[in-house]
Amino acid sequence: MRHRNHTSKLNRTSSHRRCMIANALKSLIVHGRIETTEAKAKVLRSYADQMVTLAKRNTLSTRRKAIADLMVRFNPLTPKEHRAAKTGKTHMFNDDRLVINKLFDEIGPRFSSRNGGYTRIIKNGYRIGDSALTCYLEYLAE
Repeated sequence: MRHRNHTSKLNRTSSHRRCMIANALKSLIVHGRIETTEAKAKVLRSYADQMVTLAKRNTLSTRRKAIADLMVRFNPLTPKEHRAAKTGKTHMFNDDRLVINKLFDEIGPRFSSRNGGYTRIIKNGYRIGDSALTCYLEYLAE
């Protein structure tokens, strides 16, 4: 029996599940909408709402918490790469560092007047290969 067990395991180990959720959240923040299975979308919805709640507060501690939850890795840049990054050539480093800025500068202020329910799930149909129910997970346009 699964009494008082609120974690959906999704047939994965804890480390695989944590990495999968972090990668899906980064994609959701960058693109605003992702297509996934219904089970994953229901799990991701709560994590996505937590990220928006952190972004609404916008303090140093909430930024560090978001960096830890999204597993953002800041690769050290050489001086040449640092100059190129300042001029806007973002291909010199991974895009993970842009995710935090987009979350706190665009998504957080967008939902500043809303008290919850920042995402929605739109069912899409069944996948051809394994007949899994797919859906879109997206941020509301507010």
